[in-house]
Amino acid sequence: MASSRPLSPHLSVWKWRVHAITSITHRITGNGLAFVGLALFAWWLAAAATSKEAYETFLSVATSPFGWLVWVGLSWFFFQHLLSGIRHLLMDTGWGYELGVAKASATWTFVGSVLLTALFWGAVLFGRGAF
Repeated sequence: MASSRPLSPHLSVWKWRVHAITSITHRITGNGLAFVGLALFAWWLAAAATSKEAYETFLSVATSPFGWLVWVGLSWFFFQHLLSGIRHLLMDTGWGYELGVAKASATWTFVGSVLLTALFWGAVLFGRGAF
């Protein structure tokens, strides 16, 4: 017998809450770091081991506007994944299951990752010699 109801909830039924988005973002950033980050790392190593021309090609792409966008994106991925991982680790201990705490901690992973990314790139670009 056919039913007019869907067998499983459709995306339009779900309310996108910040803790759900944080969990999904954690998975996306982990995969992005693994695939994009590893590919760039392998390209850098191969270029450095191959020839001066290969390394100059890597540097020209890595320092282009698109390359800078990728580096900033990867650093945000790193900080987002790190803070979300810490949040998950704390939740594994039993902390943060109250609705207000869960929402606040999920929101702070996004705020913190943006702040840490800005601080990191500020230190890289403006703090040369500061470390």
